[in-house]
Amino acid sequence: MGIGAAYEPIPDEAASFEVLTYAADRGVTFWDTADRYGQTEATLGRWFAKTGRRADIFLATKFGAFDPSTGSKSSWSSKPSLILKALQRSLTQLQTTYIDLYYQHRVDPNVPIEVVLETLRPAVEAGTVRWLGLSECDAETLRRAKAVEGLGEKVVAVQVEFSPFSLEIEKNGLAEAAEELGVAIVAYSPLGRGMVTGKYRSRADLEKNDFRLTLPRWSDENFPRNLVVVDKIHAIAEKYGQTPSQVTLAWILSEHPTWFAIPGSRTIARLEENARAAELRLEPEALREIRKLSEDADVQGDRYGAPFTQGCIQVNEWKGE
Repeated sequence: MGIGAAYEPIPDEAASFEVLTYAADRGVTFWDTADRYGQTEATLGRWFAKTGRRADIFLATKFGAFDPSTGSKSSWSSKPSLILKALQRSLTQLQTTYIDLYYQHRVDPNVPIEVVLETLRPAVEAGTVRWLGLSECDAETLRRAKAVEGLGEKVVAVQVEFSPFSLEIEKNGLAEAAEELGVAIVAYSPLGRGMVTGKYRSRADLEKNDFRLTLPRWSDENFPRNLVVVDKIHAIAEKYGQTPSQVTLAWILSEHPTWFAIPGSRTIARLEENARAAELRLEPEALREIRKLSEDADVQGDRYGAPFTQGCIQVNEWKGE
């Protein structure tokens, strides 16, 4: 996502290729994208074609939040026909014959998760899709997915937001269910969409088309209040001689050693900084400090605005397309 969507300015392809190659050369090979993320899939596909290094990368992409027929991002759907179109489009754009991990980007309440997985059964059996994942699901949906005969064992990951600003999965049963079922948690936006870095001190620091300007936590009213949390993280980082991003990522990985954190990194400097966090071992006192400030944080604003939370219209039964 860092190389092709949402956060402005989007780097040019040469700069993106440089970062991708740098990452691959240093073993940072779990790459996450989605059909919704602008030109990201196409950029990755051209990198694979240029370098011949597809086999070096564990590649995850997503469906269900983008209509491949119209290009619309406003209607989130997992209708079987759209899933199949999305899969073919992603394979074409990524210039690959297989996807290592294929996520449902958002749960569609109009389409049972069992129907979603059955739609992908032929692709799984053919090896076109090697593993399956869910994004922003609840514990019940995950349990139902894991119970699908012959496919449940292929559901190996749940992607969900987690950061000092977003602790919900520790409290809503999802993290507990994932651990019980042997499903990995992939934590996206672990740096609060860049807020932790301190690079942004006002909305004026963001480009005019930046996605974050639509988010309640970044509103004129809420953003200054949330910077109180940022400043506390910075104080802890300075105390221990690390960057705010590093102590935040190290805290997540220390408290949840089986989780994967996937911060967006658009430059070599940021990639290097974030990757070093995996080697950082914080003292117990530092872990306690970050936990306390996260628990006590008076975070203002929801994670997403209404267009991203309303989703689909709930129905009681699957009636087909």
